[in-house]
Amino acid sequence: MDLYRQVIDLIVTAPDRTPVGTLPEVLDSLFADLATDPPPRDAEETEGMIWNIWTFHSDPQAVDAMHRALRMMQARSYEVAERELDRLVAGFPLWAEAWNKRATLMFLMDRDEDSVADIIETLKLEPRHFGALSGYGQICLRRGDEAGALIAFEEALRVHPGLDGVREAVAALGKRLGGRLN
Repeated sequence: MDLYRQVIDLIVTAPDRTPVGTLPEVLDSLFADLATDPPPRDAEETEGMIWNIWTFHSDPQAVDAMHRALRMMQARSYEVAERELDRLVAGFPLWAEAWNKRATLMFLMDRDEDSVADIIETLKLEPRHFGALSGYGQICLRRGDEAGALIAFEEALRVHPGLDGVREAVAALGKRLGGRLN
């Protein structure tokens, strides 16, 4: 099965899958807060709390390595960032955010196949990862696969209804493609 089909399968089955057991249970209540209308707190605040949990690790050296990788990505020192992230996914294979950050790096380096492979690992561990879902949608758009992008963006919105840019993309793609696909 090709990588793109694997991601679509993960997206379609996401509501039925549970995150890896190493993720804190507090994420469940934060995602429930995002889905509540109106949310009990500002959606951006809740999103920030989710990102903080995703990027935290109990090993301080892993956190330091993640921060180094992020600094290298910002400085566009992609090869150095890649080495850091390679070590993180090898040393901490259950850390979804390490996979997601490497997927982001691969996207920035125009290595879409590598990015998709890491998105697969991210979504296996954290099916609610709206960043990975949105990233996959961007890859689909870059490839001209509007249907794949719409499926990914719809799932990202199901998980996090407050993603305004994603909502706009869904509206535009849905109009062109004749409605929802997921």
